[in-house]
Amino acid sequence: MNIAVIGLSHKTAPVHVREKLSIPTAQTADAIAQLTSYPHVNEVSILSTCNRLEIHIVTEEVEQGVREVTQFLAEHSKLPLPELRQHLFILLHQDAVMHLMRVAAGLDSLVLGEGQILSQVKHAHQLAQQNKSAGRILDRLLKQSISAGKRVRSETSIGTGAVSISSAAAELARLKVPNLHGCRISILGAGKMARLLVQHLFSKSPCELTILNRTINRANELATQFREATIHTGTLDSMMEVVKVSDVVFTCTSATEPLLHRDNLKEILEPGRPLMLFDISVPLNVHSNVSELDNVFAFNVDDLKAVVAQNQASRRRMALEAESLLEEEVESFMDWWRSLDTVNTISCLRTKIETIREQELEKALSRLGSEFAEKHQEVIEALTRGIVNKILHDPMVQLRTQRDIEARKHAMQTLSVLFNLETASSEKFS
Repeated sequence: MNIAVIGLSHKTAPVHVREKLSIPTAQTADAIAQLTSYPHVNEVSILSTCNRLEIHIVTEEVEQGVREVTQFLAEHSKLPLPELRQHLFILLHQDAVMHLMRVAAGLDSLVLGEGQILSQVKHAHQLAQQNKSAGRILDRLLKQSISAGKRVRSETSIGTGAVSISSAAAELARLKVPNLHGCRISILGAGKMARLLVQHLFSKSPCELTILNRTINRANELATQFREATIHTGTLDSMMEVVKVSDVVFTCTSATEPLLHRDNLKEILEPGRPLMLFDISVPLNVHSNVSELDNVFAFNVDDLKAVVAQNQASRRRMALEAESLLEEEVESFMDWWRSLDTVNTISCLRTKIETIREQELEKALSRLGSEFAEKHQEVIEALTRGIVNKILHDPMVQLRTQRDIEARKHAMQTLSVLFNLETASSEKFS
């Protein structure tokens, strides 16, 4: 078996490409079902965020498995394969393991050390579990990646004061709108990104906000978390009326189609009145054609890079510390992964020895007589099991922990010959 990661991120693709590849949670079950129907995809999980889409697979045949996933992505995004390929990255084996752990630790994020990605990896794991697409290998890898992400945050300072996409958006707004606190600001969406956005907007100066959401209850719940602030709430049904009187609009909904575009804005905007739009959603909530309107200025997640760059330099040293921790985590996983090809040999050896033990025990008990056997059978049973376990312990530990692939393969072949086991060593992991 082999591990592969196929995907794209803010490093390899602009937002207008990433939004075509985005897989909302509601569509994940169907996507997983399609991927697991392919003959060369044994296990799969999907990580879809505003800055990346990654598909993690376990496959016996790497080339075929990667080809099937790439074809799926082309069909899903409706992008021609040649265009899609230039944005994709493909990582295999240990590189794939290290990548997923770096992602969980926030080291591959647009905002170095951001914490939201860890919960997104957890969500990807939960979806894979719910859809029964994570088998023994992928389940272990996702769990250990989550554990590694937590370890990096607890043993280094990389997460201390780390900015998020939301705080970067708030900072970008301050750069573009110097008198932000005096503006009428509205936020479309009331999820986690909206909460962080409100938090960062209020951290610098008080302002008046309007939060609109598909359901009013979610908007009201968010508003109650900031009781000291002036926050108005409503539903997206009143979106255009609110946008009409707003100076700055942040969008962070899960809508799969743009909410704001040239045509609906053109109908409501007063001539000469500027409007600043900050879209931190993927798929985008604001259509690119709004730039055709006078006095409308739109920014998306790709425009946050300049703000984020100011924060990156101070985190480089912390990132190096985190990398060394992740190397330990990767080596631990690789030791476990490599040991899997010993399972068949060990199982056959234990089965054969256990059969011999049971046969010889039965002979011994029959010679001792029924009265003695009934009285002492448990003790004799425990004695023989203990002897077998102690004899097998060292060979099994040595076999599992042998890192040299050829040496381990040779050892399994030797055991098979010496004990006349009806097994062959599994395909080795590379």
